[in-house]
Amino acid sequence: MAVYQGARARTIVLPRGPRVADVPTLPRRRARSAVRARRGPNRLAFALGAIVIAFMLMFFSLAQQVQVSATSYDIGQLQLQQSQLDSRLQELQSDLNRMGREPAVRKLALDDGLGQLAEPVVLPAR
Repeated sequence: MAVYQGARARTIVLPRGPRVADVPTLPRRRARSAVRARRGPNRLAFALGAIVIAFMLMFFSLAQQVQVSATSYDIGQLQLQQSQLDSRLQELQSDLNRMGREPAVRKLALDDGLGQLAEPVVLPAR
């Protein structure tokens, strides 16, 4: 005869009443269907989720690098434009200094067809 753990002999004479445990029993927890079916988490879903998160992080990093590169390019263009404007300002200042003197003004007037002024005409007052 095989004896199983927890097995008890049956009494034929009198049926026994229900057993009452001395220690209060805990309420049963409801198990999820995946746990009841003994299915673990899907590793493929975790792998795909990790790939998507890594792709998003790399895309964010790439977007930041492109923005920094564009800003650096704009700064370089503005510095070049500022140097061109500074050289133009210096050229105009030297032209003003040169043209503001009497010989330069006289030469420009003669080149434009203006001649020397004659003696002034004085009109008598009435």
